[in-house]
Amino acid sequence: MTKLAVILFLAGAGFAFYIVAGYPLLLAVLARWRPQPVRKRFTDTTVTVLLAVYNGENWIRTKLESILRLDYPRSRMQILVISDGSTDQTDSIVTEFRAEGVELLRVPHGGKAAALNAGMARATGEILFFTDVRQQLEPDALRHLVACLGDPAVGGASGHIVFVKSDGGGEADVGLYWRFEKWLRDKLTAVDSLLVATGCVYALRRELARPLPAAALIDDAYLPLAAIFGGYRFVFERRAIAYDYPTQLDVEFQRKVRTLAGLVQLVGSYPRLLNVFTRLGFHFFSYKLGRLLLPYALLLVAVSGFWLPRPWAQAAIGGQVLLYGLAALDHWVPAGFALKRLSAVCRTFVVLIAAALCAGSILFVPAARLWKETRVKAAAKSGTALEED
Repeated sequence: MTKLAVILFLAGAGFAFYIVAGYPLLLAVLARWRPQPVRKRFTDTTVTVLLAVYNGENWIRTKLESILRLDYPRSRMQILVISDGSTDQTDSIVTEFRAEGVELLRVPHGGKAAALNAGMARATGEILFFTDVRQQLEPDALRHLVACLGDPAVGGASGHIVFVKSDGGGEADVGLYWRFEKWLRDKLTAVDSLLVATGCVYALRRELARPLPAAALIDDAYLPLAAIFGGYRFVFERRAIAYDYPTQLDVEFQRKVRTLAGLVQLVGSYPRLLNVFTRLGFHFFSYKLGRLLLPYALLLVAVSGFWLPRPWAQAAIGGQVLLYGLAALDHWVPAGFALKRLSAVCRTFVVLIAAALCAGSILFVPAARLWKETRVKAAAKSGTALEED
């Protein structure tokens, strides 16, 4: 029994170490050894801005003003707002911008995937620029993305989010998480291709766009993979910035359940991703699919740890008690207390692990039930804002 427990513990711990630290270290080595630079070249290619929105009256005006401030020739831009059966004032606000060249396409409420499909069918630009209603854009964001597509080997490019402070507490500790994620995306771009975009700021050659499955949960992974399977690279551009407010931890949990469940859908759409002996399959397993399996590895570590020989059992159990204990205590640790830095990270990690565990619900419930309204506490005193994200 002891020998089996050791084998199971080492298997679980080894898998967890590889996903959390081993693969990132491997990426760092590969990126330094054989980097593949992006040969950027800006030309004012025609662009269609696609903004799918459902009941976004709290944000749509500011968002459109942000789009109109983009440092890009207006004559080369088609701005298309797809209203997914909005029932608030979203449509009437959009029509106020008609003189600025903003088009409104109203479709029956069918979800983001259906709205984007309608928008892509209407698009005329050579490049599609996808964005969401809540996040404001840095004026040069689109220009930087288009410059990446000046490299003929690049089919799409993603920007990233910079989080601004809200005046509420209890947000997920996304700062550290996103710094790590951006570092990973830098290395993936240097090695090969990014497998997923930042949904509120990414661009794609229109010729590579494919209709999204009706129940698709993560267009920002489905479309980049379409470009990669089409023989192009999909890259990360740090200078293409969108600004957002951090979400409450419970909202971040719901969002992660949806995005991780979307990975299960991707396997159904692109079964070749399961072939870990291909470069794309290897990176998909190590970067994405492994995160779905991580909770089970940690459960294996937790259970097998009780049967380890002393003193290893005490060390294994003690480490887990410390991790989960800090996560549980974080809610009561004062914001200015030194321990908060560690407890907040532990709590966020545990919440994300729980989200990965719950993502398996996609196998048992309709995908539409995993869509939740995103609520944030904005710095502006405009109340709680909602977004179909």
